[in-house]
Amino acid sequence: MRFSPVRGGGAARTVGRHLACLALVLTPWAVSAGWRLDALVRLDQAIEETIAAGKCPGAALWIEHDGLTYQRAYGQRAVEPAAEAMTMDTVFDVASLTKVVATTPAVLLLVERGQVQLDAPVRRFLPEFDGEGRGSITVRHLLTHTSGLRVGISGADFGDYAAGMAVALRQRPVGKPGTACHYCDVNFLLLGEIVRRVAGQPLDEFAAREIFQPLAMHDTAFRPPPALRSRTAPTQRTDEGFLRGIVQDPTARRMGGVAGHAGLFTTAADLARFARMMLNNGGLEGVRVLRPETVRQMTSVQTPGQITERRGLGWDIDSGYSRPRGLLFPLGSYGHTGWTGVLLWIDPFSRTTVILLTNRLHPADRGNLTELYGIAGTLAACAVEDFDFTHVRGALPFRTNFIRWGPSPTGWRLSGKARRSRRAPTARARRRGSGKGEVRRAKGASFPAG
Repeated sequence: MRFSPVRGGGAARTVGRHLACLALVLTPWAVSAGWRLDALVRLDQAIEETIAAGKCPGAALWIEHDGLTYQRAYGQRAVEPAAEAMTMDTVFDVASLTKVVATTPAVLLLVERGQVQLDAPVRRFLPEFDGEGRGSITVRHLLTHTSGLRVGISGADFGDYAAGMAVALRQRPVGKPGTACHYCDVNFLLLGEIVRRVAGQPLDEFAAREIFQPLAMHDTAFRPPPALRSRTAPTQRTDEGFLRGIVQDPTARRMGGVAGHAGLFTTAADLARFARMMLNNGGLEGVRVLRPETVRQMTSVQTPGQITERRGLGWDIDSGYSRPRGLLFPLGSYGHTGWTGVLLWIDPFSRTTVILLTNRLHPADRGNLTELYGIAGTLAACAVEDFDFTHVRGALPFRTNFIRWGPSPTGWRLSGKARRSRRAPTARARRRGSGKGEVRRAKGASFPAG
């Protein structure tokens, strides 16, 4: 049995031409606990080869589908000054995942409560942000990266939160808002400040009270406490030693560790709980964090039709950053990546989540994981045994190829047609071992009520 990406029509032909370099030939292996073990073994191999190539010291992988999980830790979380084995409870600096796990839901909670309006000008909440084209920028523009603002402020001279925010507030658009999509950290710096001013408390406190604590994400925090430091993955080396429990992003670090674009630390298990809440339309284990309509709005296309890139509110859907979608997850799945070497991708159609966390910047910034992101997304979808990715009702139409896929580190090749049975999930969903990883039933997984 061979698998290849088929999204229909010209999309399939174009994707097939550009992405045939991901070489994978799947033969019929036994299926255990709802997974295709051959795909999981090949994903294990790809991650191990990436580590062996020196692109990252280790990784934590979590794949979840309809309540089943496959999880595994690889390599080491630290190699200097002393070696430490990677564990599944390792706490990672997740960089720009902060934007979608903390800042976006915080802003949308304020929208639900009528305290913030998506199409209101930013100056309504940040009066200093006015003049020189700033006045027409809305909250929605910030959330969709269509504000026209510059990329970031890391080159500016500032030493604390107030000074950094003053620099952000002085940024002016270099393009007309709403006409192009340019990924920009300043957008989320401003959104974090909107949360602080409207909610009356800093972003880290608001997110902890309204999101992380209700979801029992006990290992998720900005500026992680000493109790979490010992299992936090270090990142880059500084004059004071390796950063450990201190945010790597230079702007967020100078602003005290709390910013709307970066600064969050978390684990694979906590991110899985967050993803489960998203797939359950805003609720988890009897606790509602967001309204169903809010989740649908966040994860549907919010960029104007004339813009080629498609983004939700905060979330990436179809852009040059969408590599974790791989070859099989349908257009309309969504996710995000982070500079430290992390990804979160969620497919609401197959109810599958892929989480890959690394600290690629340790001990030296030599790792490029972009190819691994695509391999991880593709093989995670291949591992789902009971879903047909070839005909996904409700998926978005193909628009263009944003990503040119180069040779993969494995040399695998995709060919033939991708087929999946439509059988109900196997009854063998109880906890069982799978290869070197672990398969189990995820707590709190359920179909949304509506």
